[in-house]
Amino acid sequence: VEKNLKLEERITMLQQQNEELRARIEQNTVITRQLSEENANLQEYVEKEVEEKKKLSRTNEELLWKLQEGDAVSPVKLPPTPSTPFYRCSSGNSSPAKVRTLRR
Repeated sequence: VEKNLKLEERITMLQQQNEELRARIEQNTVITRQLSEENANLQEYVEKEVEEKKKLSRTNEELLWKLQEGDAVSPVKLPPTPSTPFYRCSSGNSSPAKVRTLRR
């Protein structure tokens, strides 16, 4: 009888441990899913950033090439800018308060 009581206590203790471990597994599964989703989102973000960087790099190279080609093809300099300012309305409204002076 004494041995049976000890075994029943042991069974109860092991069942509690088993439930605690199952709860931890479930919690870890939820966390793993969240981290996987976050990882996928970050990977997508990084891929977009890499593509944007490549695009900007190509644009930069193209602009540098155009600049170099422009210098090589056209040795004639542009005429100097006029010293008189020209006026532009910043909002489309011709009110004097909205007019700005732009120098070229």
